Amino acid sequence: MTTQSSPEYEKYYVPEKSKLAVCATIGLMLSVFGAASVMNDRTFGDPEVATNSWTIFLVGLFFFVATLFSWFRTAIRENMAGLNSAQLKKSYVLGMFWFIFSEVMFFLAFFGALFYVRALVGPWLAGEGDGGRMNHLLWEGFQYDWPMSLTPQESVGGADNQPMANQGSFLSAEKSMAFGAASAWWAWLPMWNTIILLTSSVTVHIAHLGILNSDKRKFNLWLGISVLLGMVFVGLQILEYYEAYAHYGLTLNSGIYGSTFFMLTGFHGFHVVMGMTMLLIQWLRSVRGGHFTAKDHFGFEASSWYWHFVDVVWVFLFLFVYIL
Repeated sequence: MTTQSSPEYEKYYVPEKSKLAVCATIGLMLSVFGAASVMNDRTFGDPEVATNSWTIFLVGLFFFVATLFSWFRTAIRENMAGLNSAQLKKSYVLGMFWFIFSEVMFFLAFFGALFYVRALVGPWLAGEGDGGRMNHLLWEGFQYDWPMSLTPQESVGGADNQPMANQGSFLSAEKSMAFGAASAWWAWLPMWNTIILLTSSVTVHIAHLGILNSDKRKFNLWLGISVLLGMVFVGLQILEYYEAYAHYGLTLNSGIYGSTFFMLTGFHGFHVVMGMTMLLIQWLRSVRGGHFTAKDHFGFEASSWYWHFVDVVWVFLFLFVYIL
């Protein structure tokens, strides 16, 4: 007869009832709705008419972040109290796996949209394939290239002359962020961001080796360096956005190139901030709380998986948005 002490039937800690999942859903819905409203206002809104888009977005984001803070703090306390069994820890691993998988699908949708625009829609609008039947009626004179130096709307003289429903006014950028448009390779910010992010992946791995060898000093040092590299990446991306808006005329309203550029790089930047925050929390837990051992460091391990995922996404983004 198998006893209760068998690992196959070990005790499984079941947390008390909580409203945190509902709170997180409300915060996420508000923040997504607010962010969509902000982007919609920038394209179709009247600059002189005030809206509540930013307020909704910031309130929702704060509510969501506060909920996650409370939720993860509870989970950390349960683990430190020894309540997490081996089975529960396996469920944490599976949960992180499915979370990263959902993020892969999220970015895959945006990369799919970029492929659809570049390989199919653009050539069709310029008259290739079936588009040749309608090009002279809708977008006469439009010639497709990437990055787009002329939007279809501009080819017909602007929004007022657009023979279809007016979907906003779009002006192509004076200069793209692609490598071919860079004035000097050594001043090309995306290249430096790539080097920084790939380096941070190496430093996170070194930190992982440190905790596996019970070397907390090595772990804290290299994890701290990884967090700093993440901050530098975000700072350079903010500088890149300023350069795009102020000097290149590249905005969300710069046709499909501006939209896909900011959607892809913007969402990736948001994920970098998320990953950097996760690593920062693990560093603080180790330095101030003395958490993590060679056999119990899942919080850091999950954060490192997420960070490596963010780095891989940037490699594809760097290739398909900036190079090719």
